[in-house]
Amino acid sequence: MQPMKSITAEIKSRGQLTIPKKIRAVTRLEEGRVVSIIPLGESVLITPQKLELEEARREMRRILKASGLSAEDLLQGLKEEREKLYQETYGRKGD
Repeated sequence: MQPMKSITAEIKSRGQLTIPKKIRAVTRLEEGRVVSIIPLGESVLITPQKLELEEARREMRRILKASGLSAEDLLQGLKEEREKLYQETYGRKGD
């Protein structure tokens, strides 16, 4: 990922801060995503929390939707990849 230029944003009266769309897109900070805010002296670090199970499910659904694949397509592809790997690892040479 290329470094981004500094972007200025204003903290609103209720302490709300809008993270610019360009930064949200690059960092995949989507609506509903939980973040950790870590104070570092006079600065803060905002980072996505580790994916919990439900967040992982949402992320997988998002990826499937974006790819146009069904869950069945994905599982079939995994089965084919496992079989190919098995043959490469344990199959007899020359077959």
